[in-house]
Amino acid sequence: MYETGDLIIYGNEGVCKVDAIGMPDIPVLGKKRLYYTLLPQYQEGKIFTPVDTKIFMRHVITKEKAEELIADIPSVKAEIYENNNMRFLSEHYQSFFDSHECKDLLKLVRDVYLKECDAKERGKKLGQVDEKYMRRAEELLHGELAVALGIPKEDVKEYITKSVEEEN
Repeated sequence: MYETGDLIIYGNEGVCKVDAIGMPDIPVLGKKRLYYTLLPQYQEGKIFTPVDTKIFMRHVITKEKAEELIADIPSVKAEIYENNNMRFLSEHYQSFFDSHECKDLLKLVRDVYLKECDAKERGKKLGQVDEKYMRRAEELLHGELAVALGIPKEDVKEYITKSVEEEN
């Protein structure tokens, strides 16, 4: 069970802070189950979810794990995945989200970035499905890294670039 104040990853919502644990005063939720009240850190609103929900939850990675992940970026092998069937393409990209692991989101971003570079070389644009999944992966990844590193989300990309350049 998480504690009030914990920063967690909740499903594909991203980083949320556990604001309260208890039975919210919302009639439709009933009074028989404990709920987490979660505050998403990068969007408005509150989330009420049962403590025993099946939705994936885990603590945000540590600063050490974040730095390790960033240091490993140059060794992440990027591969271009091509599929003209949008459903199969979406399913392929969704599989990276289903693990809820930063390393998988990083791999997705690297793969789509390589695909984008390849498309530009051929005078083409990246497809909408590719762009959508890359944007979402970056959003989730940068949100968690920002919290882990204690920096603003908008500074994560620059932090990664500097860290990778220093390693090389």
